Amino acid sequence: MLEHERVLALSPAARAAGVQPGLRRGGVLMLLPEARLHERSAEREAAALHEVAMTLLQYTPLVAQAEEATLLLDVGASLRLFGGIRALCRCIRANLQALGFSAALSCAPTARGAWLLARQQAGRALGMATLVRRLDRLPSALPPPGRAFAAWFEGIGCFTLGDMRRLPRPGLQRRCGRALLDLLDAAYGMTPELFDWIEAPTTFSARLELFDRVENAEALLFGAHRLLLQMTGWLCAHQLAVERIVLELEHERGRVARPPTVLEIALAEPTWRDEHLVRLLKERLGKLELVAHVIGLRLSAPQVQAMEPPSDSLFPDPGGSEDDQLRLFELLVARLGADNVLQAAPQADYRPELANMWVPVQKKIRASAQLAQMPPDVLSLPRPSWLLAKPIALLMRNHRPFYGSPLKMASTPERIEAGWWSQSQTRDYFIAEGLDHAHYWVYRERIVGAAADAEPRWFLHGLFG
Repeated sequence: MLEHERVLALSPAARAAGVQPGLRRGGVLMLLPEARLHERSAEREAAALHEVAMTLLQYTPLVAQAEEATLLLDVGASLRLFGGIRALCRCIRANLQALGFSAALSCAPTARGAWLLARQQAGRALGMATLVRRLDRLPSALPPPGRAFAAWFEGIGCFTLGDMRRLPRPGLQRRCGRALLDLLDAAYGMTPELFDWIEAPTTFSARLELFDRVENAEALLFGAHRLLLQMTGWLCAHQLAVERIVLELEHERGRVARPPTVLEIALAEPTWRDEHLVRLLKERLGKLELVAHVIGLRLSAPQVQAMEPPSDSLFPDPGGSEDDQLRLFELLVARLGADNVLQAAPQADYRPELANMWVPVQKKIRASAQLAQMPPDVLSLPRPSWLLAKPIALLMRNHRPFYGSPLKMASTPERIEAGWWSQSQTRDYFIAEGLDHAHYWVYRERIVGAAADAEPRWFLHGLFG
């Protein structure tokens, strides 16, 4: 497959005014006095080509740069993964559109054949027979080594590559050089093709300079998406998943210089796809108030780990997979704030009020690790499904606790005596049953010291389902 990126030299308004490629500056200004002329920047074109190459690494690790702003991709091993050549082409076009580039895209059994088809926008050729027929119809001046001899080819009636192939090879080589024959042989699959594949850097850090000063944070999402696409390609090239990303918003320099505004996103589950990260950045940027104009963006991935592709279940769980639930939590955190999305985390404490606490979801406190610290006998003891925020004092009737009806003790006492270092508790807990057969978790306080002769009080602390 070949992806050929083009620099769009003429705007639609310039073409409508009669401006054609190859006109001099004076001729352009005579036809369109208000025209804005921009000189080509080889440095920026190389940076743009590198940006596209990094993005396309998510489809194949075999990406090579060729002449005339061309990228060659070997996608033979990726077709089944992405659903076939047409689906893969759609994905590539969508990525290029998100990056802000236009491209001529083609595919063929040979890289040089696909390159020639893309230069002429001659479509795809999925078989060798189709490729040979389409290449034979291409103009003879299309291959770069033959352009200097375009007039000679026209003079001898050689108008297509098919006509060129019928010429004697020794004479064609003496006249045009070996490079033209080598390109034709590679395009028609007569010789093997060797390329220097692009290698992704060991760490990821990409910067994007904005064309204008940006005052609205939400307007930065387009540029951030371009950086995320590059990071996605880098992650796939190294078989990594990102756990934390850092987006720096660069402000004005000089006298009014300010340090960059830093947005950090920590993920509950590592990912290597850009769709979820774009949603998270959209939520964060939507709530951000810029302290100054933004002139550039820088994205880095300081925390990554080895990629672990999910295994699809034969019978998917209702309500989505665990990864889907984690992405939902991350989206809620980005929208509501880390302090407003909490999860329960059990604590190694016998006291019921302190046996659980609420912590931000992003801290990822694993319940299994916390439970491992708790005494093993606590896990086997009965606990109510609803624990009251504050115990309720119970009335006493005929020396029995009363809650809607007299309560009958349905279990032996469980003594909890802990917290001598902070809030000491000494209680005897019971499972009590009312006349309606509802079960309650009640306790009787134990009185020690000078008031040991006082009547102990009873409290309701929880309800069983």
